[in-house]
Amino acid sequence: MPNPFLPLNTYIADGEPHVFGDRVYLFGSHDKEGGDTYCMLDYEFWSAPVTDLNHWSSKGISYSAQQDPLYSEKLQYMYAPDVVQGNDGRFYLYYCMSGKKGTGGYGQPISVAVCDTPDGRYEYYGVVRNPDGSPMLKYVTFDPAVINDNGVVRLYYGTWYPFHEHGKLLDGISHMVESRMFGKSISEIKACKDCVMGAIHAELADDMLTLQSEPVPIMPSRVKGTTFQKHPFFEASSIRKIGDTYYFLYSSSRGHELCYATSPYPDKDFTYGGIIVSNGDVGYRGRTEKDRLNTTGTNHGSIVCIKGQWYVFYHRNTNKTAYSRQACAEPIEILPNGTIPQVEISSQGFCRNPLDATGTYPAAICCNLTNKKMPHQGNGIIRKKIPYITCENGEQIVVATNNTRIVYKYFYFSDQKTKLNLCYKAGGTGKLTIKVSGYHKPVAVITVSQTKNWKNAAIECNIPAGVHALTFLWQSKFDLRLSKFTMP
Repeated sequence: MPNPFLPLNTYIADGEPHVFGDRVYLFGSHDKEGGDTYCMLDYEFWSAPVTDLNHWSSKGISYSAQQDPLYSEKLQYMYAPDVVQGNDGRFYLYYCMSGKKGTGGYGQPISVAVCDTPDGRYEYYGVVRNPDGSPMLKYVTFDPAVINDNGVVRLYYGTWYPFHEHGKLLDGISHMVESRMFGKSISEIKACKDCVMGAIHAELADDMLTLQSEPVPIMPSRVKGTTFQKHPFFEASSIRKIGDTYYFLYSSSRGHELCYATSPYPDKDFTYGGIIVSNGDVGYRGRTEKDRLNTTGTNHGSIVCIKGQWYVFYHRNTNKTAYSRQACAEPIEILPNGTIPQVEISSQGFCRNPLDATGTYPAAICCNLTNKKMPHQGNGIIRKKIPYITCENGEQIVVATNNTRIVYKYFYFSDQKTKLNLCYKAGGTGKLTIKVSGYHKPVAVITVSQTKNWKNAAIECNIPAGVHALTFLWQSKFDLRLSKFTMP
């Protein structure tokens, strides 16, 4: 199943994959096509048989924001969730409520819902609480992750902002005595022994709500001079245990990359391991942020082993906005020494082998979309003219601007001569060059004329047999829209 592996009108971000029984489940935030803030829709959990990752399905909405007592006009959205099976066999959903564009989302307790099945209808259960019954709000209660570690239920959460590194957080707001950040007063922030920010660990009792241990940071809050200096923790906590080693996955302060840290302990001594994936391929084979291959943006995901093969789940941005993210996956390798090499993002998804160069493919499965001047997507909507993926009349399409490269990795071509049929619309005349990796000369060049309606163009391509990345290069002052392409 190509990336993104869910239906193209589905926007699941912040994915936490878990295998329960004979199915793999994806628990994540639910974005909206063309939304104006994060996580606008209720939770919808998708799953697939572990023996067939080409067929993902959903039972519909599993949990609604309005089920949470914290739901209000200011807190309408549920952020990145995780699910764990409790010692009683039931499934527990952990998440945080937030307002528009994250407002209020860093000061709420961690909410919990429960269900008898992984993707059934969850019921509200309560909030993570202190032993005295009060809501647990120590540090920054954000982006929860959970693991059942041989009967010990461990909770991870937190966030971190790089302006704290030189003391700017407190120095810059010390005069704002009545102000609040992360739902805490300035005096509460100052009273914290170390720092309210960072990645945090705590144990939960069998009731799945009550703290059984004091929350503690698992990484240094000030990273200068540590292994985390270039890739400090920002958000998106996720935890896995592989053998006797704990793998803590997170989004770094760079935003677009999923990193990992390892430790023999669940609550201390984590050291930086590396980047697993970047949604702009930054870092892969030395690629810099200036040369990102997509609009980069938030990234959040994790790893899972399915039938002996490890995969990383992550998300990509669409619609020139931070609020319409789609789930993608790549096979990864965990080396004998425990390290995870960074993987290249691709159109292949779960396919370990290249895609077959026959049949019809949506243009929106491109893994790279760049004019060599792609921005990093912050919390908002990009107004400048760039290539992007969007929806037109219910169909996802690619919009290309001048000098846009639309790249698909990888296809296996068995014949020298290939007839490529493109479905497109063009705002005016332009040149479309088709290239494959490993060869300097184009395999085809055509002139495209203006057309307001979708039109098919049959192109004869002389593509050498083998595995290649397929690239469409558009050159024109007018936009090109691609819907799909077919290869016989």
